[in-house]
Amino acid sequence: MAGLQLKNIRKSYGAVDVIHGIDLDIKQGEFIVFVGPSGCGKSTLLRMIAGLEEITGGEMYIADRLVNDVPPSQRGIAMVFQSYALYPHMTVYDNMAFGMRIAKEGKEEIDRRVRAAADILQLTQYLDRLPKALSGGQRQRVAIGRAICRDPKVFLFDEPLSNLDAALRVATRIEIARLGESMPDTTMIYVTHDQVEAMTLADRIVVLSGGHIEQVGPPLELYERPANLFVAQFIGSPAMNVIPAKITAAGPQTTVTLTGGKSVTLDIATPASDNGKTASFGIRPEDLQIATDDNFLFEGTVAIVEALGEVTLLYIEGLVDGQPIIAKLPGILDIKRGQQVRFTGDKTKLHMFNAEGQSYRA
Repeated sequence: MAGLQLKNIRKSYGAVDVIHGIDLDIKQGEFIVFVGPSGCGKSTLLRMIAGLEEITGGEMYIADRLVNDVPPSQRGIAMVFQSYALYPHMTVYDNMAFGMRIAKEGKEEIDRRVRAAADILQLTQYLDRLPKALSGGQRQRVAIGRAICRDPKVFLFDEPLSNLDAALRVATRIEIARLGESMPDTTMIYVTHDQVEAMTLADRIVVLSGGHIEQVGPPLELYERPANLFVAQFIGSPAMNVIPAKITAAGPQTTVTLTGGKSVTLDIATPASDNGKTASFGIRPEDLQIATDDNFLFEGTVAIVEALGEVTLLYIEGLVDGQPIIAKLPGILDIKRGQQVRFTGDKTKLHMFNAEGQSYRA
């Protein structure tokens, strides 16, 4: 079993702790994505798995083998970096074969693996080209192919698409998704700050913040049932709208009073001890609709209209000081700046978080 286990993994640089006791169990064949803001520790954690950073504390197992002190070359891993790092004087074929030649693999085995990887990544027609004759997306596929040729137990990606333009990112992301499907027994761990990559590629997402795991789960679980305010506002674009509130009636159903005085009853259970406490009311921009009667959640003034064709984004002011509420509505709308608009929403898709930022639904 080529799974991966992290047990109380910690990393410090002198007196500065950057990874704080992470526990994570990754099954063989899973596609795991680490996401989080810059400085959250996701790349450091990936480099520890690769053996490029020493582990300060805890235990790491790959295929049930303790690898804390095992050098990178003996861990059965392959890594694709943000930079392509191709040899400019070598052809695509030679770049992909180089690692196997260093390892003194047989000529026939090298040829078999290179051509198999090239077939997976649609690079066969480019095997005789130099890197300078390739596009950025093709170069990144060569770097991925070089890693495939190592036949790793665990595949590591460190933000491999961040140097590509928007169109190439989409095309290469599709190639990586196909790669995951074509190598179902290979465990893949992917680091990104781009939540679209995380949502579309991952079997499970690991959300990191400040060297801690905030939540682990399938993409739609994190989207629909975020464990806390951090995950709620990190997953989803635009981010979830969060409005300060006060619990005025706790129980199996909860009534909260929003900023502005509007009271809302939610099908969310809260303990009686939280009655009268501050809370946060959350709703995603895409879950808002324009209210056609007096049964609305809130109202405000349209500050900005972003007409994107398939959707229109409305930035609403007048409800939360200094922070607009965003509505993401389908199609093209005849709404102008300065217009007063009322909004409602599906009550089954509303969220509430306690004073510590933890979800009442989790």
